[in-house]
Amino acid sequence: MKKIRLFLVLTLTLALILLVVQNTAPVSVRFLWFRGEVPAILLLFLTTAGGLILGLLIALLARSHRQSKP
Repeated sequence: MKKIRLFLVLTLTLALILLVVQNTAPVSVRFLWFRGEVPAILLLFLTTAGGLILGLLIALLARSHRQSKP
C-alpha cells in the first residue's frame, strides 16, 4: 500500500511540475479589488500551495477533533 501511495504522489507531483513549466505566459488576474498580470506559472504555484496548506490544516483540525472525543 505504501508503494502505491508513493507512486501516486510522485506521479501527481510530476504532472503538476509539467503543467506549471508549460504555462509561463502572463495572465490577467482579479482578486477582490486587486487587478494585475502575473505569469501563469506563479498563479498555478500560489493556488497549489494555498490548496495544499488548506488541506493540511483541515486534516490537522479533523485529527485533533477525533482525538479530543472520549
